[in-house]
Amino acid sequence: MTMADTQILAEKKPSGPIGRWLTMLWADKLAFFAALFLLIILLCALFGPFLLEAIATKQNLRGRNAPPFDITRGTLYVLGADALGRPLLARVIVAAQNTILVAAAAVLASSVVGTALGLVAGYSRSSAAQWIMRLGDVIMSFPSLLLAVIVLYMLEPSVTNIVLVLAITRIPIYLRTTRAEVLEVRERMFVQAAKVMGASYWRIVFHHILPVIFPTLVTIATLDFAFVMLAESSLSFLGIGIQAPEITWGLMVAQGRPYLTNAWWLSFWPGLAIILTTLSLNLLSNWLRIALDPTQRWRLEMRGRKNG
Repeated sequence: MTMADTQILAEKKPSGPIGRWLTMLWADKLAFFAALFLLIILLCALFGPFLLEAIATKQNLRGRNAPPFDITRGTLYVLGADALGRPLLARVIVAAQNTILVAAAAVLASSVVGTALGLVAGYSRSSAAQWIMRLGDVIMSFPSLLLAVIVLYMLEPSVTNIVLVLAITRIPIYLRTTRAEVLEVRERMFVQAAKVMGASYWRIVFHHILPVIFPTLVTIATLDFAFVMLAESSLSFLGIGIQAPEITWGLMVAQGRPYLTNAWWLSFWPGLAIILTTLSLNLLSNWLRIALDPTQRWRLEMRGRKNG
């Protein structure tokens, strides 16, 4: 970084941490619009069912398979209607809650458990660390989607079972990543200094090591969110995921499959929502990888000042 770049950063320093992060986000236009789209999806997931659930489940057989972009029946029919005459726009908005909820719960559970086990396996030198890694190897020996299909085929396909099986299959990702990071961080000088100062085992792990590896875990969780959402949609499409009358994007795609030849919009719009959400998560994770890295963050800050 040149002296001129340093002067730009000094002269146009944003006010507060929120302003600094918004400036870095605006520096990457694709990430900015991805974050904006994800914010809209989050608002739909939070408030959509309270506002539109009655409309999304109300049948109107006179408008069954109504084509899109025809608002003679109302603005909610702008995306068309399904085989029972229910507006697709309302159903896509309401379905966002179940899709996001399952993915968020599975990622949260797997990241917490995997990170905790990885911290123990990376910092501890006892035999328990080896047993933890062998447990991760056993889980990874089964393809995650295949394991989910087998378990959900034997058990009742409920939201709890789906979250549980998806979380278990993703634990090794966080376990192995955390362990690899801890093995490197624990040899750094500040960790050795903490030991000399008499810091306890848990204080070193949670106050000195975890904050250093946390940005990496956040980036992985963002990518994993997209994978889990696709897995849930695949299970719902196969008929062993969330069951009707509940709504998810994957279930909507499955329900529209018999009508692909004469009513393509039944599967197209929920499929498009899945694609755009997954793409936005990937773009945002790429931005997070740079923004959370102190050695690379200055590039976004500099670009944000120039664009601002």
